[in-house]
Amino acid sequence: MHGIAARRILIVVAAVVLAAALLAVVISATSTSSPSSNEVTLTSKPSGSTQPHRSFKVLHIMSYHSPWEWTDNQLAGFQSALGGLNVEYKVFEMNTKRNNSPEWLEKARQQALGLVDQWKPDLVFSSDDDAQIYACRYLAGKSIPLVFSGVNADPADYGYVGKDNVTGVLEREHFVQSVSLLKRLVPGVKKIAVVSDTGAMWKKALERIDESRDQLEGVELVKCEVLKTYAEYKSTILRLQDEVDAVGFLGVFEFTDEDGKNVRQEEVMKWTLENSSLPDFTFWEDRAHKGTLCTVTASAYEQGHDAGRLARAILENGASPSQFPMRRH
Repeated sequence: MHGIAARRILIVVAAVVLAAALLAVVISATSTSSPSSNEVTLTSKPSGSTQPHRSFKVLHIMSYHSPWEWTDNQLAGFQSALGGLNVEYKVFEMNTKRNNSPEWLEKARQQALGLVDQWKPDLVFSSDDDAQIYACRYLAGKSIPLVFSGVNADPADYGYVGKDNVTGVLEREHFVQSVSLLKRLVPGVKKIAVVSDTGAMWKKALERIDESRDQLEGVELVKCEVLKTYAEYKSTILRLQDEVDAVGFLGVFEFTDEDGKNVRQEEVMKWTLENSSLPDFTFWEDRAHKGTLCTVTASAYEQGHDAGRLARAILENGASPSQFPMRRH
């Protein structure tokens, strides 16, 4: 399989470039440092505020962990949009990609909401779905402004619709565009499958993928496989070698091993690269860097920046979040 892996790695750079041309330029941003699981870090914006007599406190509740370019770039985009304001940040990592046991999630929820009560930020910025599922949904309808980014599910699932204190940026996978790019790279693709873990945020994404299957040109979506364990994932990928011409990856973070622990994304992607000959696609840039053939990607930086623009209007102008419709990327 080493020849297969080499071929896939060589083509991925061109694939990412083509994907960016089809949709948008993905902006790179410097990662911000943050400590390990569930600890809180304190950062501050440089001096030079246009309104030095005003200062703001922003609590960033991060679903996952840092360093990771997906989460780091959302925060970098957010901070860029607030440039020139005197802002003090606290960052809370829920670390749910590495640990999603019920005990851990309850502990993370209590710590996140406890920090809101203790520190009393002027605004909460929450990224990705797990922060909404396990913590921030409890802030809906409260007095503190809440701005989110990177949300895949329906905001109604979190009780956000119609709440005066909530707005943000919805992330939408570019399924048809990614398959179109795949078709350009591998014209012989006729049948595809999509594989995902059981992450709660993927339910709506899978529904959107299924609803858009009729928009595919010359390609049939044969099946969507939702899998719990890493063993199931490996056997499914091997079986699909003889059933489809390509495979798409949605969630790849919550496949569990024999002990019930999440298998790291890096291990999943490495095994796939070494054991699958199928061309593959995804919807996020970081997966392409780890070996997936191509993607028309959602931009973490742009989502964070858009959320930051909303937050700036709320903080600087005293606007209500309800004045700003939720945005889609």
